Amino acid sequence: MAPVLLIAITAHEYAHGWMSERLGDPTPRADGRMSLNPLKHLDLVGTLCLLFFHMGWAKPVRINTRYYRDRRKGIILVSLAGPVMNFILAFISVLLSGLLLRFGNANSELIQVLYLLCYYSAVMNTGLGVFNLIPFPPLDGSNVLEQLIPRVGYFYERIRPYRSMILLILLVSGALSRPLTIANNTILGGMWETVQRILGFGVQIQSSGGGTIL
Repeated sequence: MAPVLLIAITAHEYAHGWMSERLGDPTPRADGRMSLNPLKHLDLVGTLCLLFFHMGWAKPVRINTRYYRDRRKGIILVSLAGPVMNFILAFISVLLSGLLLRFGNANSELIQVLYLLCYYSAVMNTGLGVFNLIPFPPLDGSNVLEQLIPRVGYFYERIRPYRSMILLILLVSGALSRPLTIANNTILGGMWETVQRILGFGVQIQSSGGGTIL
């Protein structure tokens, strides 16, 4: 799980910085966030949550919206860039899993290890993408909702000192488990059905408590 965890977090935050830079903002590069070094992006609590719950967050990328021609649109695009990157990586992982099942030797230890890496990559990238779309700070969905409904920003500001603790309590209590598991399984199922059509074979997906088995 460790290598795919680091890749998922790094790609997520790099996508935020890349999009902001594309919109004219030099801040992410000046802060050293335009890097593929995972240590530049890790948030301790968010990483532990991702490791144990398959849902978590990284250290937010600092941006300067004054460089955007359209501030509202720019914030939404930058916020969505991270989850979209995770969904792209998840689909690539599912596709690679399908290729391994279709053409690989099932008795090969190397194939089995590669398949597990692809499986965990699909699960963790999907979990990271879905979780970060929740409209609660510091998650990306909160930035999108605040731009669509500006008054929400007052509520976010009031809970700022407690936001990480609230998220941790929600995860540990299991309050988010069922809806997020349903969302994750639905997205993974859709990806796998697409891969089945592309590769022309059928392997069913089974949901089992906390995860999805390809």
